[in-house]
Amino acid sequence: MSGQEIVFTLLGVVAVGAAILVVTTRQLVHAALWLVVSFGALAGGYLVLTAEFVAWVQVLIYVGAVVVLLLFGVMLTRAPIGESADLDSENRWAALAVAAATAAVLVTVMVMGFGDARMELRAGGGSAEELGGAVFRTWVLPFEVLSVLLLASLVGAIVLSRADIRARPGADAKPGGKPGGKPDAKPGGKGDA
Repeated sequence: MSGQEIVFTLLGVVAVGAAILVVTTRQLVHAALWLVVSFGALAGGYLVLTAEFVAWVQVLIYVGAVVVLLLFGVMLTRAPIGESADLDSENRWAALAVAAATAAVLVTVMVMGFGDARMELRAGGGSAEELGGAVFRTWVLPFEVLSVLLLASLVGAIVLSRADIRARPGADAKPGGKPGGKPDAKPGGKGDA
């Protein structure tokens, strides 16, 4: 094994170990921090494969945006930050069995598909120029389909999160009150008696 393969293997072990700690820790903030370690090791693997652009995108988008968004979501929603009994579910063994079976299938498919094939590293393989050429020449149709799918999911998330879009005014309004609710209290009065 070359030095590059050893570093790549060590980064893979760190990424997998941190990912296991993400799903086994009982503290939500610690899970987010282990996710940072896993994403960082993945970015290091991209650097070893000379895909610098993909590595920096990994750091900026996943570590810089997704994990920060997760932490802000935890802190702003008043979710429990310490140990939580809710994270100890009864389905832990079923989830472990499903995860092990999925990992076994993925490893089997990878070994059967690639076998002893070795990947040749070439200079500039992960550069922005080569990646952009591949995306906008070879893979332009899947790229555009993915962009439409992401746009549809964004619009759907906005519609689901806004109550004023979902509930049309006057759809089931009752006289003297809000749609589907109790009548409003009169000024100076006691409301419902």
